[in-house]
Amino acid sequence: MKISVIIPSYNRYTLLKRAVFSVYSQTYPPQEVIIIDDGSNDETSNIQKDFPSVKYFYQNNNGVSSARNLGIEKASFDWIAFLDSDDEWFEDKLQKQVNYHQENENISVSYTDEEWIRDGEKVKIPKKFKKIGKDAFKENLSYCNIAPSSVLIHKNIFQMYGLFDENLEVCEDYDLWLRVSLSEKIGLVNEKLIRKYAGHKEQLSFKYWGMDRFRVISLEKVFKIAKDEQKETIKKELFKKYSLLYKGAVKYDRIAQINLYSRKMIEYSH
Repeated sequence: MKISVIIPSYNRYTLLKRAVFSVYSQTYPPQEVIIIDDGSNDETSNIQKDFPSVKYFYQNNNGVSSARNLGIEKASFDWIAFLDSDDEWFEDKLQKQVNYHQENENISVSYTDEEWIRDGEKVKIPKKFKKIGKDAFKENLSYCNIAPSSVLIHKNIFQMYGLFDENLEVCEDYDLWLRVSLSEKIGLVNEKLIRKYAGHKEQLSFKYWGMDRFRVISLEKVFKIAKDEQKETIKKELFKKYSLLYKGAVKYDRIAQINLYSRKMIEYSH
């Protein structure tokens, strides 16, 4: 299996070096490493000097979805692994996933378990984020439980189900995994093979409030294309999320949102 690694980055030069180093430390080396610099104004371009074999592309700042999509376009090989610039891989990450796909040739997407680090210390992962691996669609319906940095995916998946939605500022990964898992099995390599770091100010999850505002957009998209037996599950989740958003709108007296969310609750209550 020949693998292209795609790393989007924006003003994370120091963290990016750690991420790239973890790629070049793999026991199963990828064939190419693609870095998409999403309009950084720090020293990110120096990564080419630090790791001369990387393929570096600069684009004007357009968000992580655009950066990943450009990486997919530039990728030379059929298998793609994503790595966020603030994460890193364990050295046998790719090898374990390659082994999995060689044993499961009918599966075109896999992900792994993860380790969380906050302020330099390993932290216990909340129970709701426990990886199960039976039905990726149901397991990712409430929130995204597949880290992009853990994914190994065949290019034909993008041809069948589309790329990352560039209109979503966040939850773009949640959106893609839901679209894919409607029809495809997403396999779990149930080992901690990536290390995710939390606590730094650049994290998108810290930048945006009310992530369910973006998740409902994705859920409404997949509702339109879901099979009949999946629609009822999606409706229940939409009603739950719009109910929570409604409560938040009432709390902060956001009249326009109160009206919108109350209409949506009625729409998805039947």
